[in-house]
Amino acid sequence: MADRLRPGGNRLVINIHQARRFLAAVEQHSERGKRMKAFFGCMYFAALRPEEVVDLRTGHLISLPENDWGEMRLTNAEPRAGSRWTNSGNVRERRELKHRAAGETRHVPIHPELGTMLREHLDQFGTGPEGRIFIGPRGGLMTDRAYLKVFHEARAKAFTEAEATSPLLDVPYALRHAAVSTWLNAGVPAPQVAEWAGHSVNVLLRVYAKCIHGQQHDAMRRIWEATKPGTTTS
Repeated sequence: MADRLRPGGNRLVINIHQARRFLAAVEQHSERGKRMKAFFGCMYFAALRPEEVVDLRTGHLISLPENDWGEMRLTNAEPRAGSRWTNSGNVRERRELKHRAAGETRHVPIHPELGTMLREHLDQFGTGPEGRIFIGPRGGLMTDRAYLKVFHEARAKAFTEAEATSPLLDVPYALRHAAVSTWLNAGVPAPQVAEWAGHSVNVLLRVYAKCIHGQQHDAMRRIWEATKPGTTTS
């Protein structure tokens, strides 16, 4: 999927409560789902692209403290190109990060909640070849087919009927969109968000001009409070 929203304007993204419901449903889905909670958590809490999560290795985790912010340093991604289009014949091929030259890296903060997920994941499942964090039950790569099945079934279980019939979280990439939108709505300066997410500032502001689910009403309330009759300015 392209690193942008589909045409059609400002779409809503999930809020933290919906994200936690979804991640809980992923964990409860199955043994395979337990392996994917931190996988999807990396998209929501760290704004990683799916191909960046697939490539994540223990060597990328610079710090993972308990009850505090950690840090990861991304070096590569493994986008899905199809075996006919890769030099190795594999479905995925390791490449430089998107919008980065070969050898460039990207530092991303690890939210304390994501840090807990990653520590629990590593304790329970260990690592795969070359320190890979996310692998299948038989030691292979996390496949699109496997995580898409869990994603859609967990979404259906976690969401209310109204949420499930809406465009909210319709694809895994929407978790990344929600992360970036959350950072912006929290007041993190756009250049910092762009650096963490691997965007230019111009693209960031164009793509992420949207609201988090439920925040439109808060925004209108704040505008009303600032402009209602009798309001004074300092």
